[in-house]
Amino acid sequence: MGGRVAIVADRISWEERRLLSAGSGTGLEIEWANDEALCLGDPDAAALSSYDAVLIRSRSYTRGGLLATLAKSAKILTLNSPEAIHACENKLILRALLREAGVPVPDFRLVVSRKDFEKAVTELPFPLVLKPVFGGMGKRVTLLRDADTAQSVYDYVEDLGHAFEQACLVEPYLGSRSVRCLVVGREPVAIAEFESNGTDWRNNAAIGSTHRALAAEPALVDLLGQVVDCLGEGIYGVDLFRTGNGFLVNEVNHAPGFRAVATASDIDVAAAISKYVRERLG
Repeated sequence: MGGRVAIVADRISWEERRLLSAGSGTGLEIEWANDEALCLGDPDAAALSSYDAVLIRSRSYTRGGLLATLAKSAKILTLNSPEAIHACENKLILRALLREAGVPVPDFRLVVSRKDFEKAVTELPFPLVLKPVFGGMGKRVTLLRDADTAQSVYDYVEDLGHAFEQACLVEPYLGSRSVRCLVVGREPVAIAEFESNGTDWRNNAAIGSTHRALAAEPALVDLLGQVVDCLGEGIYGVDLFRTGNGFLVNEVNHAPGFRAVATASDIDVAAAISKYVRERLG
């Protein structure tokens, strides 16, 4: 038995093209559904009624969870779950959930005002990272090397003028390397280490970091299992820092880019995702 699957996204990038072509190997018919033109709300909305499952890959940090909520309410298999997506869309909620579940995360302070910011930079040692609670792909993530420039940087946050954009986390800078794990279901299918390319301190694949494949060491696999226990089975990009005391979970992406990890590890991530969707359809 196959099934019809919609990739709900705002555009078709490298990952979506691979997913669209991967379905034939598992008997799935996979199509793109533009997340800007679904007009959901009616339980029988025509935009998704013909599909057996939807993969939510909206890059918008407002659309994903909202669309997943309505897709699930229409009794369509929705990956990831709206609960998981809502958690991943909000870095603070995610950190709180993981920490409450005993998953190690970086120290941080929530900043919603100048007073918060001033207190945060006295409680945590420089260098520090200032990042928006909502957002991804390394955008607006800023390295604060010293107190002299920190206050000037925060001027720009204040001048954005919207509470949605002003909510930030301040946390210690943990180096130029990070580890990304692509998890499908409960299994880590591809793992790579990313490092700043030397022209930008950030090590995000979307802005051109270098990367190499890593083996799935037991401590890392155990930690990924804890993350899945917290969020539920799904398709995740889990970003971690390696420290002298073990790994810390930095972020979990609900619609992960996987081009760099797939290229570094020579693993067909799209095929693994397609197989997982087929298994979930039964």
